[in-house]
Amino acid sequence: MAALRLGSFPPPTLTGITVTKKCERFNGGFKVVGDGGGDNGFPPFLPKEIEKIKDPFARNLARRIKRLPVQIGCSESYIMSSCVQPLAQTDANPVALLHCFDSSCLEWRRAYPLLEESGLEAWALDILGWGFSDLGRLPPCNVASKRYHLHQLWKSYIKRPMVLVGPSLGAAVAIDFAVNYPEAVEKLVLINPSVYAEGTGNLAKLPKVVAYAGVSLLKTFPLRLYANLLAFDGIPLSKSLDWTNVGRLHCHMPWWKDATVSFMVSGGYNVVSKIKQVKQKTLIICGENDKIVSNQLAMRLRFELPNASMQRLPDCGHLCHVDKPQNVVKLIADFARAK
Repeated sequence: MAALRLGSFPPPTLTGITVTKKCERFNGGFKVVGDGGGDNGFPPFLPKEIEKIKDPFARNLARRIKRLPVQIGCSESYIMSSCVQPLAQTDANPVALLHCFDSSCLEWRRAYPLLEESGLEAWALDILGWGFSDLGRLPPCNVASKRYHLHQLWKSYIKRPMVLVGPSLGAAVAIDFAVNYPEAVEKLVLINPSVYAEGTGNLAKLPKVVAYAGVSLLKTFPLRLYANLLAFDGIPLSKSLDWTNVGRLHCHMPWWKDATVSFMVSGGYNVVSKIKQVKQKTLIICGENDKIVSNQLAMRLRFELPNASMQRLPDCGHLCHVDKPQNVVKLIADFARAK
């Protein structure tokens, strides 16, 4: 991986207000053309099921999703990678928002506008293999590939040490990245972190046909609804049904099943041995009513990380940034600006 060469396609930079253009391939390269939103302003690469979603925050953030070329191999090998790009650059280091396992940048639908209102430069990123990137030519979606892709995106566009925010499994992604690329990460924010699982365990040993059957189950609405009911603390059923559709929207991407199986059989994230190697100052945000990751594990992480503090949010479940966005944004903003 380290020997891969940078291509010559120039990434756009943020100077004041930035307009990101759609890129199309020609003769092995790219040309920049205008955005191609549909009748409702949604990017044309989003699944048509976006039209069924009612949540206005999800619909608004979906309209801002872009695809940026990120090099993954030789000089002509790029992935059009999905993210929400900030409108302007600030003097302070940027905040980069990851998401949970098998999710997308739409997790940040309620918190992202508040982060912008607070004056932070925020990037909401889709981790390789999830979200809404163009993975028609499926790359490996193992941990090394996810890490390398994130670094290439940072190197091409963000370019400054960032406050890296990781919820749930995204916390494992953030720890893995911060240890391997410390120059790219100024601070860490970990929300209800899931970092003590030893990868995908026995799932990595499943025959491919069984793995595909399991992934097909993972996509189903009843299973996603059940996970949604566990994740949030007492939301109405009608909202839970809609938020389930938001959470599984990326599953309608044509490559999703292959990418998820690729991750499962690769072994997944196992960052237990890396926790004590984290040098960055870290904030742990913990929802007191989390039914998915035990608060005791968050406390354990608080003491095992060399330089960490923890904030608890009462009456809050697993996805604090969706459940209590105002509280989470204030904690992130104060932590990002603290010296």
